Amino acid sequence: MTVTADTRTTDNGDVGDITAALRRTGVSGVDDSTLTRGMYSSDASLYRVVPQVVARPQHVDELKAVHQVSRELGVPLTMRGAGTSIAGNAVGEGIVLDTRDLRRIIEIDPDAGTATVEPGVVHADLQRAAAPHGLRFGPDPSTHPRCTIGGMIGNNACGTRALGYGRTVDNVEAATVLFGNGETAHFDARAGAATGATAEALLNLANQNLGHIRTSFGQFGRQISGYSLEHLLPENRGRIERFLAGTEGTLGTVLETTVNLVKDDPGRRLLVLGFPTVAEAADAVPHILESAPGRLIACEGMDSRLVALVRAAGKRVPELPRGESWLFVEVAGEGAEHVLGRVKEASGAVGDRLIADASEAAALWSIRGDGAGLAAVSLETPAHAGWEDSAVPPEHLGDWMRDFESLMKDFGLQGYPYGHFGDGCIHCRIDFPFKHGDPNSTGVFAEFMDACADALAQYGGSLSGEHGDGRTRSNLLPKMYAQTSLDLFAAAKEICDPQNLLNPGIITAPDDSGPVDHTEDIRATQPKRDLPWPGMLLPHDDGDLGAAAHRCTGVGSCVAPKAKGVMCPSYMASREEKDSTRGRARILQEAMDGTLVKGLADPAVHEALDLCLSCKGCASDCPTGVDMATYKSEALYQTYDRDEQGSPKRRLRPRSHYIMGRLPFWARLSAPMAPLANLSLKLPPVASVVKWVAGIDQRRSVPKFAHKTLRKAAAATGPRQYAPEGDWPVRSMLRRLSRRVDAQQEAAVGTDLPDVWVWADSFTNHFFPQSGLAALEFLRGQGLDVRIISKQGCCGLPWVTTGQLDQAKEHIDQTITTLEPHVSSGVPVIALEPSCLATLRGDAVELSPRPEAKTVAEGVSTFAELVSRLVDEGRVELPDLSDVDAVAQPHCHQSSIIGWDVDQQLLHSAGAQITKVAGCCGLAGNFGVEKGHYEMSVDVAETYLMPAVREQQDRDAQGRTQVVLADGMSCRVQLDDLADVPAIHLAELLAART
Repeated sequence: MTVTADTRTTDNGDVGDITAALRRTGVSGVDDSTLTRGMYSSDASLYRVVPQVVARPQHVDELKAVHQVSRELGVPLTMRGAGTSIAGNAVGEGIVLDTRDLRRIIEIDPDAGTATVEPGVVHADLQRAAAPHGLRFGPDPSTHPRCTIGGMIGNNACGTRALGYGRTVDNVEAATVLFGNGETAHFDARAGAATGATAEALLNLANQNLGHIRTSFGQFGRQISGYSLEHLLPENRGRIERFLAGTEGTLGTVLETTVNLVKDDPGRRLLVLGFPTVAEAADAVPHILESAPGRLIACEGMDSRLVALVRAAGKRVPELPRGESWLFVEVAGEGAEHVLGRVKEASGAVGDRLIADASEAAALWSIRGDGAGLAAVSLETPAHAGWEDSAVPPEHLGDWMRDFESLMKDFGLQGYPYGHFGDGCIHCRIDFPFKHGDPNSTGVFAEFMDACADALAQYGGSLSGEHGDGRTRSNLLPKMYAQTSLDLFAAAKEICDPQNLLNPGIITAPDDSGPVDHTEDIRATQPKRDLPWPGMLLPHDDGDLGAAAHRCTGVGSCVAPKAKGVMCPSYMASREEKDSTRGRARILQEAMDGTLVKGLADPAVHEALDLCLSCKGCASDCPTGVDMATYKSEALYQTYDRDEQGSPKRRLRPRSHYIMGRLPFWARLSAPMAPLANLSLKLPPVASVVKWVAGIDQRRSVPKFAHKTLRKAAAATGPRQYAPEGDWPVRSMLRRLSRRVDAQQEAAVGTDLPDVWVWADSFTNHFFPQSGLAALEFLRGQGLDVRIISKQGCCGLPWVTTGQLDQAKEHIDQTITTLEPHVSSGVPVIALEPSCLATLRGDAVELSPRPEAKTVAEGVSTFAELVSRLVDEGRVELPDLSDVDAVAQPHCHQSSIIGWDVDQQLLHSAGAQITKVAGCCGLAGNFGVEKGHYEMSVDVAETYLMPAVREQQDRDAQGRTQVVLADGMSCRVQLDDLADVPAIHLAELLAART
């Protein structure tokens, strides 16, 4: 699906000049394509601003060159880290500069307790580098797996544990800064006073206004809005590097910074306190702070509404104490539990629970981490950032919470408040009634923001407690600050950025015109392209692909450089925005309601979707429920099988769609002559032609057909042995298959029922029958009557992933008809290929309106699920696997849709040592074999799978049996192709040891 068409746009005559100038100065990563401009038009905020050019420098010298071009051409410049800014601080109309390739950790100095880094270093990467020294960077925002240190400085990020470890500004020790005026300066208070013309002018500005600054700034910890002028005061040693924290890229750019590290205390203790209401939880905060001065690391609040969202999303929620709102209080160090006892006594809580288990504590903290994403998509209408992170002195928090909830009620709005209660900072996503195509629908938003700002001012609060003012709140600063303060902001801007090129319109302007109202840039009010067709795979979004794509709020879980789950394998390999779930969602949003991308047929859409593996990882890992595999299928279907009016119209598809996208069909045709087909494909000229016709990369092997399908092998008469493929050491003696299965035995479901039915899915039946035979061998060896379902039933997965949805629906309906009587008979039905079962549990339910689809989805089990249930019932005994050392690659669809916990627990129960591989194998059905995808497929495999396999091979076995487990056909083919490693199904392992 590679697109070669030029997707660049020159709707602004200066675009070509900017691009050429950047390239002349040696900036390597310059892109003015429709694809890239569309992806960078939004961050995690409300706003959409299409840049002219995106630059991604590879070295600090290139970053300086971008600044130079900006000044010479008078083009605005906006800095962007991970693009997770909530307030619209990371979008701009000129050049957007992505710093994520400037990710060198220059030095960790454990003696000094500092780290020196470039601005694009990801917070979690710094934590990993500091951990061997027993150190950590203190502030930890919920976006810590992907936010950059430069971005944290820009917004003065704080996070959950700022109460104990300080804000970002409190941890900045030194910085090298390039100001908007072109001056580069290094600031380090440890080495003496700040020097340079810009520093001198800023310090003079402060010295001329000492009284006002002392009484107006730094009044409480979370006073983040505006410029933090208190750092320029003599008593604070005139620290320019700290003054720049929170200036949102409007004054200068950090080229390098040294930050403090703190001791990482693994002995943190968490106390959860329950209260009747969120306001009463807020009332308790001052008493809690007084009970343990200087000892609290965190004091976080949330209520039952947010917890309910997490439970509804299928995520783990440990037991919580009595109450409808909770405070999470964390203490570390000697006597932590005694301190928490004092906290409990002072809190007046109606319930409490001390969390001793680290995994439980992690699960509770993850509720906070997923809060923004879940809250955005859980109300009847979408909830938005906006009034996102206001803060008040903690002693006023309870009263402010009551006022805030009352204001939401007065405006007919809903939201889920949560946040850093110990710092007086509250987060809330609110269902502002924006309407696509109606710029006037911002009225309620604007009125509510004004009313909240007025109310907040009565408590001496801050419009922003950690996310910055950005496009959202800059125009409200006159409600918070006196004119003298606003004049000081303008003067500082004039000193540092006299051309007003750095993030213009944010916080202030050098001509003293004041902040700009950016409501015209709100993404949700921009025109919506009317689509004439309903989506086939999108019942949860009423068939609206635009609504589905807008599930992506930009919080960026998919752009974390390290992943615990599956999402997003192509980004893990390339670290390119276009290969992330967010990048693809942004292009789909543009196709639905932007002016840049011209509908689903636009080449930019297909370029963005091309390297999506359809792994389904985002369906489970994205906090807002983005399912890019589904959106890709829908986009392909609408592109190739529908015209602009939504009527059926077939367009020529890529060759691979007709062959690999219909592989089960060709497998059935080839089954009678499988040995001959396999033999002919061993001839290089024949194989080369077949690969060309099928659209298969020439470096790939052609799938090998089984000499006998599972149905035929299981139905064969006479004694036979099952033997696993591969040369790993196992006991050679395996039980003979004890029973013949034929169609007559199951002609009428409901009579002569077995103990277990096995569904012969297309992949197991035609390519890996040994998995099915092993399942028969193991279960029959336990005395169970096990039979193969003789009727054909294909889940239609290859048709789904290539967007041939009408044909996929036909296959699914046929399979539902086949399986439903067996499921309804009450006899367990198992599936051996995880991707096929995942299709039944996911896509099939969405494509088929029949109630039987849900019956089948709920009634078919994995092999592990069945065996685990039978073990619990005492009907099956697990073999001893205590000498087995297994590297396990769960199929990505199983991880995302079904889950692999049951398999893991089963293996642990049998005594096996398991190394579970994260991510996707990289083959992902037809993706990895298609021409144009080979390199990405290999790169994805090299992210997690291949290193894990090589590590196992390099280990001394020490008499242990080493195996690679992979239930999915794709994973097994990938391992065979890339490493010549035989992988086995869980059923094969158990059968071999019985």
